[in-house]
Amino acid sequence: MTLRVTLVAAARGSSRAAERFDDDRPLDDAGRHEVRFVAPALVPLRVAELRYCSPTPRSRATGNALGFAPMAQPALRDWDMGRWRGLTLGEATAREPAAVGLWLTDPRSAPHGGETMLDFIGRVGGWLDTRPADDILAVAVAEPAVVRAALVYALNAPPSAYWNIDVRPLSTLTLTGLPGRWVLCLEAGAR
Repeated sequence: MTLRVTLVAAARGSSRAAERFDDDRPLDDAGRHEVRFVAPALVPLRVAELRYCSPTPRSRATGNALGFAPMAQPALRDWDMGRWRGLTLGEATAREPAAVGLWLTDPRSAPHGGETMLDFIGRVGGWLDTRPADDILAVAVAEPAVVRAALVYALNAPPSAYWNIDVRPLSTLTLTGLPGRWVLCLEAGAR
């Protein structure tokens, strides 16, 4: 018995240059256009028995626009950035350069007053490990940070690997396995 979880990164809610920590913005026009463009390729995911999403507005809207009708999962919420919530990385760096430097290099630090990287990865991994493993297909639409955390957890990679993963809007990641024993599943682009 195994579980197959496909994580779908939420469509954009702002340009990459305007991305903000713990951003609750809804889909923007570009994001809605992207969803319409990729929706046909993601139709096979509608057969998933379990359909989840991050509680953010853009994750919920992405999941609904893709026809998943997902159930919000608090454990899939974005990384808690404490007092940096709503700031861009540049704004946080301008205000607290030493704190940002620490945050980028020490996965046990939370100079912003929110979650440490280790806690964030552990929360997302805990969610993965508590999914039912009865040969079930699951899909989850989540913020790109959540998808990155899931990959680091599943591969048991060092936390620093998080910074080397680029998750584009509407990209997918499929993991198969059992709690604590995950395998990255790369699939052919055309079916």
